[in-house]
Formats: sequence, C-alpha cells, structure tokens
Amino acid sequence: MDIFTCEYQSPIGGIVAASQNDAVVGLWFENQKYFPNTDTWRAAPDKPPLIKLRAWLDAYFDGGRPGIDFAIAPGGSEFRQKVWRLLLAIPYGETTTYGAIAAKIAAELGKTRFSAQAVGGAIGHNPISLVIPCHRVIGANGSLTGYAGGLDKKQALLKLEQRP
Repeated sequence: MDIFTCEYQSPIGGIVAASQNDAVVGLWFENQKYFPNTDTWRAAPDKPPLIKLRAWLDAYFDGGRPGIDFAIAPGGSEFRQKVWRLLLAIPYGETTTYGAIAAKIAAELGKTRFSAQAVGGAIGHNPISLVIPCHRVIGANGSLTGYAGGLDKKQALLKLEQRP
C-alpha cells in the first residue's frame, strides 16, 4: 500500500505528514527521534487526509482548538494503541503525567500498578504527534521530559496552548 506525504512549515519547525488510504498515519517534526525512513513514500499534498491535516495544523498554530475531522490510523501494538487513546483524551491546554496514564492502564487491566516507563516508551513512539498530544505528558515533578521532537518543541507547544 502506498504512503503519501507532504511537508508543513510550522512556527517551530518543519513537519512531515503521511497518509495511507483515507487516514493520517504519521506526523513528525523533521529529524525527530524515531523519524521513519521515507524513501518509498510519494509526495502527494493533494490527498484529502493531508489537506484536512494541514488545515488542522493551521488552526492549531493560530491558537485554535481544532477538532479532528479526519481519520487517523497510527500503527502500533495493542498496548501502544491503548496509550495513544488515553493521550487523545487529554484536554487542550492541560497536562498529565506518565504515572497517571500508567495508573489508568493498570485500572483497565485490573492491576494495582503498571510501569510508567512502559507508558513512556509507547508515548515516545507516537507516530502522529500533535494530533495525538504526547506533548501534554510531563514528569511527576512537573518537569518536561521525553519528547521525541525535542524538549524545545514540547515547551513551545505547551506555551502555545496556554495562550488565552
């Protein structure tokens, strides 16, 4: 199956987005950690999911709170999918911790505890950053930790979301 891509220039750096079929499957800051090999992908900025994603990015970086009106299909294990679904529930302008997400996973699994490190690994491999808001997850002490796009970008995104 073909993967189509486009580039987007955000106020905090270049972004590469990808779609497959009718869904967005990726959104990465250029050269971020876990950046995929895009050699076989084809540039096709006119694909409907990528057009909608660029409109979403425009609204987001203009300080809006856009809803997701396009399909997303992040590829990953069942565990990672579970973590990413929890990320989607973090409200705009708010943060949570790795430990809080681990506690939610534990409760869903009927366990008393779950590894915050395992949660961190799933969050770090989020293939659709920004849309799946992994930047809203911080350390237990309020520190900005672990953002594959770079801590400078995480800080900028959180600051953007604090604007009135």
